[in-house]
Amino acid sequence: MKTLKSSFFLFIILLIAIHAPFQLMAEKQRPNILLILIDDLGWQDLQCYGSKFYETPNIDKLRTEGIMFTNAYSACPVCSPTRASILTGKNPAHLQFTGHITSVGEHRYPEHGRIIPPDDKMYVDLDEIMIPEALKSLGYNSISIGKWHVGNKEKYFPTHQGFDMNIAGYEHGSPPTYWGPYEKLSSDWNPKIKNMKEGKSGEYLTDRLTDEAISFIKANKKNPFFLYLSHYAVHTPLEASDSLVRKYEKKWKKIHPKKTRYMLQ
Repeated sequence: MKTLKSSFFLFIILLIAIHAPFQLMAEKQRPNILLILIDDLGWQDLQCYGSKFYETPNIDKLRTEGIMFTNAYSACPVCSPTRASILTGKNPAHLQFTGHITSVGEHRYPEHGRIIPPDDKMYVDLDEIMIPEALKSLGYNSISIGKWHVGNKEKYFPTHQGFDMNIAGYEHGSPPTYWGPYEKLSSDWNPKIKNMKEGKSGEYLTDRLTDEAISFIKANKKNPFFLYLSHYAVHTPLEASDSLVRKYEKKWKKIHPKKTRYMLQ
């Protein structure tokens, strides 16, 4: 019995001895996390994945300084479910969220489809644990910048899903235009972007969101942060900057593929 007790207490001491350094390491080593998500980007459009036409120097730099995956699986081929899966770590079917949120508040399925899917939700349930909620207990400050599109109402926006801040995230999947002040143009369902302060007239949305991310990083050097930078580009509307259009027109005189590809760089 004494031997058993001695062995038990020794086991407890070993557990404490092993756990303590890892806990201390977890407290000291809390790396900043930057998650960049690009919308409607084809993997073959990147130079690092073999493109001979499109130039993506900034993404290629991330590749040279990090890890490039050549074997991957897509949780879903459309927007909203993919985002929901990334943020929760769950299969879209488990979230009952397999179709993208549309402007009219319902998912689009083939009119004469042979398979009738169950009704999908237009949001991720608030009781689902997203990345920023999991990091909260470790002292992380979290911000969502850019496209959200995993909730059709304000109560499902980023600040209700664990994020401390939300810039430019709202219920719609694409902006009315990529040019400031981002007012409604010809579309009848893309209202002005919410949750973003007025910027300079004529500014480009992709640049603006990137600047917001840089400002956040500079202001949060002392504490660990999770930055979710979710660009609206290269989703419609197809609006590239004039300088990039001219550049690629020289590379290929006929504007093909369309201007969306000029937005890549």
